[in-house]
Amino acid sequence: MRMLITRTGFAAAIAVTAVFAAGSAHAEFEERTIRVSNGVSKEHPMGNGLAAMGACTLEKTGDKMTIQPYWDGALGNDLTATQSVRTGSLEMVLTSTAPLTSIVPSFGVFDLPFLFNDEKEADQVLDGKVGEWFSDKLPAVGAVNLAWWENGFRHTTNSRHPITKVEDFQGVKMRVMQNNIFIDTFKELGTNAVPLAFSEIYSALETGTVDGQENPFNNIENMKFYEVQKYLTLTKHAYSPTLVLFSKKVWDGLSPEEQTVLKECALVGQKEQRKVNREKSEVSLANLKEQGMEVNEITPEEMERLRDKLKVISERHAASIGPETLDLVFGELKRIRAD
Repeated sequence: MRMLITRTGFAAAIAVTAVFAAGSAHAEFEERTIRVSNGVSKEHPMGNGLAAMGACTLEKTGDKMTIQPYWDGALGNDLTATQSVRTGSLEMVLTSTAPLTSIVPSFGVFDLPFLFNDEKEADQVLDGKVGEWFSDKLPAVGAVNLAWWENGFRHTTNSRHPITKVEDFQGVKMRVMQNNIFIDTFKELGTNAVPLAFSEIYSALETGTVDGQENPFNNIENMKFYEVQKYLTLTKHAYSPTLVLFSKKVWDGLSPEEQTVLKECALVGQKEQRKVNREKSEVSLANLKEQGMEVNEITPEEMERLRDKLKVISERHAASIGPETLDLVFGELKRIRAD
């Protein structure tokens, strides 16, 4: 009987210890709401990524850390939201690399035309030593990159005529990102390149302020550009990485356990966001066709002309990007392609 009581008491003690251990673990976390700025709507694959990240943070912190997304640029466009993150007035932003080039010029390498051939190359570069090298540059400007997500490969739309060769770009008023390399790229193609924030695109297309724009399939469908655009050309001219940027000012006030959870959960979100983004990409293309868009492909010969036409962009912006950056990225791509 005494042995039974001892064993029962021991089991109870173990249970109590486990409860206290769990409580102690959760005690490392404070009640926090992490506001996240995002330029797209919640139906975009970014929404899937944030949902996965948010579920992860709740689970790991005992429901103390909540990810609160704000959609459609409600907290500002990429540029203004990124600035808010740098000053500490906003916790987090999902942004492409393009708006960061005015802050860290080396990020311009990701805007060079035809840098990546496919998603596998992009993943290997961004998830390896190159991605770490770029992330290490951000704390100095007030931000911490938690993970690399993606917008994906970009394609061209317009309301004037089909684009199937280089000459067809001539004279088209094209909205581009607020970024010197994108502006220069489309000027080189003969368009009238107009830099506008993402949130302003639909209105500009609807009013005829611009004739066209360029974005991944998911963005084109998600933002309903098909309502004001007739022609879609499969240019695949650039790949847009997305950074999960956290305010360093806020970051420095977090416990090491909170920081670890955010990084781990941003990678959980990355896995889901990339998976859904790639699955939905072809679905979005089919949906755009169903919505009445005319899809134009470019022949291999014309694509080679397009690539040749834009080689000058890399040469023109080499100095601003920096030789160290170019050697690092192109060296890694050469290694990957040789495997």
